[in-house]
Amino acid sequence: MKPIALAAATLTLLGIAIASPSSAHPRPATYVNPVSAPAADTFADPAVVRGGDGSWYAFGTSDPLKAGETVHRQIPILRSDDLVRWTFAGDAFTAANRPAWATPTAGLWAPDIRRAGDRYLLYFTVTDTTLNPGDDSAIGVATAPTPLGPWTDSGGPIVGPRPAPGGGYLWTFDPAHLVDAQGRQWLYYGSYFGGIFTVPLAGDGLRTAGTPTQVTIDNRYEGAYVVRRSGWYYLFGSAANCCAGPTTGYSVFAGRSRGPAGPFVDRDGVSLLTSRVGGTPVIQPNGNRWIGTGHNAVVTDLAGQDWLVYHAIDREAPYLNEPYGINRRPMLVDRLDWRHGWPTVRNGHWASDRPQRAPVTGRHQSGGGEGPPAADPRPGRLAGSASDEFAGTAPGPGWSWVRQDPDATVEGGALRWPTQAADLVGGDNTASVLVRDAPAGDYVVETRLSIDLGIDTVRNYQQAGLVVYAGDDDFARLSHVAIWNTRQIEFGRELPYAGRLSYGGMVEGPPAETTWLRLAHTTATSGEHRYRAGYSTDGRHWTWGGTWTFGAGTTPRIGLISHGGDTPQATAVFDYFRVYR
Repeated sequence: MKPIALAAATLTLLGIAIASPSSAHPRPATYVNPVSAPAADTFADPAVVRGGDGSWYAFGTSDPLKAGETVHRQIPILRSDDLVRWTFAGDAFTAANRPAWATPTAGLWAPDIRRAGDRYLLYFTVTDTTLNPGDDSAIGVATAPTPLGPWTDSGGPIVGPRPAPGGGYLWTFDPAHLVDAQGRQWLYYGSYFGGIFTVPLAGDGLRTAGTPTQVTIDNRYEGAYVVRRSGWYYLFGSAANCCAGPTTGYSVFAGRSRGPAGPFVDRDGVSLLTSRVGGTPVIQPNGNRWIGTGHNAVVTDLAGQDWLVYHAIDREAPYLNEPYGINRRPMLVDRLDWRHGWPTVRNGHWASDRPQRAPVTGRHQSGGGEGPPAADPRPGRLAGSASDEFAGTAPGPGWSWVRQDPDATVEGGALRWPTQAADLVGGDNTASVLVRDAPAGDYVVETRLSIDLGIDTVRNYQQAGLVVYAGDDDFARLSHVAIWNTRQIEFGRELPYAGRLSYGGMVEGPPAETTWLRLAHTTATSGEHRYRAGYSTDGRHWTWGGTWTFGAGTTPRIGLISHGGDTPQATAVFDYFRVYR
């Protein structure tokens, strides 16, 4: 960034709210997340740029910053000398310079900030414009000589509202800017309703200059961010519900391509455009305090180490004010490592909640290398008494039904269970659950599931898979599921919170017609149960994903489910249910 060229009095006259820079003091050797505290209790969708003055500036979504506040900031800005201690520095917009084409009630969301020569470009989402009735989101761009402004809107959308084929408007959210290897500029944008697109920009970065290209299927990703590395373009995208309070499973995945417009594929070569949608995990909830780990940017420190800047939710304090109001999403920073050509946070350990070595931001500061890679769960010996090969004509000893389904049968060495027109989510609780007691201690449970849910068509939300069941309103399920036109593996969680039921999910990689599913159980020192999701499409190579927790003192059972709809009906075929200890 450029040095701040105007005095504080001048900035105040221009309507830019500022805060005094922090005084010089020793750079920290370590830090603890969330780094946005105490400046901001919530700072969602962060983007960071380094200024010409040597400081870093973070821009966030327009929420209130502190618990107890109700006034939404207008793209708040934080300033830091070291990437881990931040102070509030003002808002990008005020009543004087807010985009005139945004309705008075429109949100200004998910900014992206870039330095371009002697000025700065700020891309942002406007959730509702004056151009059409209804919610017609668009992307705007503003320019300024310094990160603190004064910011001047370009006068209209750089990407305007896009009518949806069936009515309404596609979600034109979450802009991200890229300069490719040839110096051409690109803008990425989009969300679940419509997918993510990219479009070339003119040389000034203020106008589009080509035809948009879709780079991800709809109903899977949002929050794009793209980096160049070693001849590849890496597309980071966030998946699942950003804002489900204590059950937020928001996570970041990546695909890569040789060109900025794709096609992007994951580590296994699966496209991010296909119905059984690909994606390599970058960060997911890992069982500590942080859930909803998503919507990232990438910043590089003075030693050349990459860092993921993202927001997350403390599962013990998921809301800023009242329950089921604004989700409290502070900003976190963690080291971004590259393993075998793919990005992963803290070498697969993901979000930190304990002291970490700080980024290198000073001349005399020493950096630290990456830690050892996270270990994947490994099955132990088969616990035959807790397992079932479904070799008879009925489930073996140890099983019990919650609302028995007479259509579920055991024949031909498998449990065959047609999907029910029923569900567990919410208060109806009409779905059947086949469960058994879980063994004590650590274990891994595995099943091989075959189910034909087709591809591309809408069959919401047919699914089958494993379940962790502490009750109808306290469960987690790892399923092959149809979500609109996609087929995904979802690790969903429902629990009671503040007098209501909260449901959310994290998604994993692509399923196949036959998919192997695993849940790895461990017990924390607090007595809390932790369940980590794993999957495979060949039974040999496993990918491990996110973790849900159950409270100490609960006694969850483990089992199987098959529900979500019967039009058209699909039959889940479970070849076995195995427990390893």
